[in-house]
Amino acid sequence: MELIGTINSYINDFVWGVPCIVLLMGVGLYLTIVLKGIQFRNWGFLIRQTYVKAFTQKDTAGDGDITSFQAAMISVSAVVGSGNIAGVATAIVLGGPGAMFWMTLAALVGMATKFAEIGLGIKYREKMPDGSWAGGPMYYLSKGLNQKWLGALFACFMIFAGFMISAVVDTNTMAAALNEQFGFNPLICGGFFAILTGVVIFGGITRIGEVCGLLSPFMAGAYLLCGLMVIVLNIGQLPSAISQIFTLAFNPQAAGGGFAGASVAMVMRYGLARGIFSNEAGVGTAAITHASAKVNSPGEQAVWGPLETFVDTFVVCTISGLTVVMSGLWDSGIDGAALTMRAFDAMLPGNWGSYVVLGAVMLFGFSCLISWYNYVEKAGVSLWGIKCKPILKILWLIFIMIGSYTTLGIAWDLADTANGLMIIPNLIGILLLSKEVVQIKDDFYSVALPADRIAREAKKASK
Repeated sequence: MELIGTINSYINDFVWGVPCIVLLMGVGLYLTIVLKGIQFRNWGFLIRQTYVKAFTQKDTAGDGDITSFQAAMISVSAVVGSGNIAGVATAIVLGGPGAMFWMTLAALVGMATKFAEIGLGIKYREKMPDGSWAGGPMYYLSKGLNQKWLGALFACFMIFAGFMISAVVDTNTMAAALNEQFGFNPLICGGFFAILTGVVIFGGITRIGEVCGLLSPFMAGAYLLCGLMVIVLNIGQLPSAISQIFTLAFNPQAAGGGFAGASVAMVMRYGLARGIFSNEAGVGTAAITHASAKVNSPGEQAVWGPLETFVDTFVVCTISGLTVVMSGLWDSGIDGAALTMRAFDAMLPGNWGSYVVLGAVMLFGFSCLISWYNYVEKAGVSLWGIKCKPILKILWLIFIMIGSYTTLGIAWDLADTANGLMIIPNLIGILLLSKEVVQIKDDFYSVALPADRIAREAKKASK
């Protein structure tokens, strides 16, 4: 394990070095400009085209396997997971509160990146021999750029990332949280999670969509409600926490207590890495799930991208991060989900906060296990065809068992490396296909925006 850690450390330093950070932020900023600040404008329109339509339009037209809402909920289930609870905590432990600033900044430009990924995922998706639909970076790199080798390379990185990020890290986070709270044996926990996951993933994309459609709104809502209680009940500490986040983003050495200190580059590195781990903007994974949605145009589904990133980072991650910073426990030597649990306990009366976090860890982690398996399966199918599905399912369950007993540090480091390896080919592809992204946005907005305006005016006139 020590050898693996050493090798991974060299790779990690490369993929999360200055070139990757410049690429990540640069592509996001470029897309923000060419898409005319899509994440800052027409928010009412975006909400009506996504969440409002999902609850008011029951019949979804277009090709695909699942509804637009179910596709979004699978994607939300993948991003709203361990990264929001354990990932934020580890970022603050390793980089200080300032890591929160860089995490948020990456999400701000990442909202445009995610629009691009989903749009291209729909445009270049393919219908499989069994009637299902498949898309994502594997396809828009292969077809859009006519570089099959690059699509295959991304698929290989995707499979490695899926096993490391979800099967290992999510299981590890859940098992560690149960061990922290109740002293449960991690290996037994792993077996339990493997059985539950197997029941869902052997039911295919339709069952995954149904389960995530039920879990995602509930789990996010409950966690956010408790997080808001933390802020309201401790509102006097909020200004100081915000001040720490901004100050220590550029002057981490000013942190006191037992914090060992970090450079600005280190704060940026952990903030960006954990932020991307959480919201996946730039990784390309969201396009894989959204490609199964029943829609008539790429832009119709791409508008979910900015909202997903906003909910994940600006809402859920911010709640976790503020609680950890306000509690003052971030330099106490505790890490991961255990730190977030202790922070909620400290900030809420009655010592019941840790149970709230534990429940969120279980729901978030389980939803990630089933939604990330979908990513791995689609990547495997693009390489080896549909015959690989049963093998991947069995391997997935085996890695869940392995993840339950993995050391936390090496698990997160491997996950960071896996994310970084996917980001590089994906962002290069999006950059080269940016004109098509702009066309996707213009085609959809030119029709949907005027129609939305007319509908709103008609509604006002009828009142």
